[in-house]
Amino acid sequence: MSLPVTVTFMLTDWIAKGLADGSFERVGGVIRDVGTKQVVTWLREQGANNSTEKQLEELGRSMQATQRILQVTNAVSILNLGVSVIGFAVIAQRLKELEKRLQEAQKLLNNVNRKIDLSFYANFRAAIELATNAFTMTKIENCRSSALQAINRFLEAEHIYTEYTDIEIEQKSQIADEYLLTLSLAYLAEARCYLELEEHDTALRRFQEGSRVIHSRIQKYVELLLTSNPAAYLHPQFKGQIDLRRLTRIYQWLDPNLDENAVFDMQRKKLFKLAQDPNKWVESIPAAIWDSEIDWVGKAIWDDPKPQIYARLPKTLEVVESMIETNRRFESYQTEVQAISQLGISFHDWLKLTPSTEIKPDGAELMYIIPSKPLDLQSSI
Repeated sequence: MSLPVTVTFMLTDWIAKGLADGSFERVGGVIRDVGTKQVVTWLREQGANNSTEKQLEELGRSMQATQRILQVTNAVSILNLGVSVIGFAVIAQRLKELEKRLQEAQKLLNNVNRKIDLSFYANFRAAIELATNAFTMTKIENCRSSALQAINRFLEAEHIYTEYTDIEIEQKSQIADEYLLTLSLAYLAEARCYLELEEHDTALRRFQEGSRVIHSRIQKYVELLLTSNPAAYLHPQFKGQIDLRRLTRIYQWLDPNLDENAVFDMQRKKLFKLAQDPNKWVESIPAAIWDSEIDWVGKAIWDDPKPQIYARLPKTLEVVESMIETNRRFESYQTEVQAISQLGISFHDWLKLTPSTEIKPDGAELMYIIPSKPLDLQSSI
């Protein structure tokens, strides 16, 4: 069967040129035309996630010093670039990482007598094992029955972690991002089940529903971490670490119509307010960045917390960028599902795509899937 896509380990010259001159952009796991929003390439990892992130960064540096070529930041997402490479084993691994992070957070929260409910993570893990076993079964009816049982558990996880996420964002807590990421994995696991069953339309609907739920909450979380005065991220001590371009990319995710001049104008007065009365900003800092009950234990009342707070801002901005990258990757999964249907490819054939004649170069961790013509795929990315 001849598939209407080209699969290669090398970024083609015309796509590289489009990325370099700004006519193309990377959004999550896709490269698309900035004007028409048509998809010209999907990115797919071939190795470990850390290696892939490194190659994205190196690719950006090698093509353009400003790192605009692939919109590269230091952000590392918990999600892979493509839904095809984030199977149940990877989801289970990422879930384990999140659970471990919450266990570490619990040690700190014990100081203020606050408990984290980790009980449902065991149910989520059991659902993943059920789904994994389902798709190794040889009898179709048994496979489908077990898969539907797993789907019901993933739906339960979605409801539970949506509630947990809302509570933690409302409390401006330091663990809201862990619940947000867990929620993303729950929707992903459910949609993956439908893809394995070749129920593409249902998988797409679940991704669309998940995107609506996740995007709105990530937006709230990003706005929370930007603080009451985002100009703090442009403090002189961050020269060489945080620049206006980096802050602008975050604001462009919130409002694509903004440019660097508009973002600077938004911060102009706030820079002076911060200089005139930094204590007012400190008093408004959300617990997600700095919690006096946890982070200021044992300090004298006359000690100044500002140095500690400012020291956390570069890492906080990385969290913001990571959450935005996660959102973009999740939303770009929709285009994969749409492409599978539009190109007439089964999900299992899509999984098997690989360069037919190329030998994988050493260090190549990315694969490029290029449709024979740009695809007009309607999604929220």
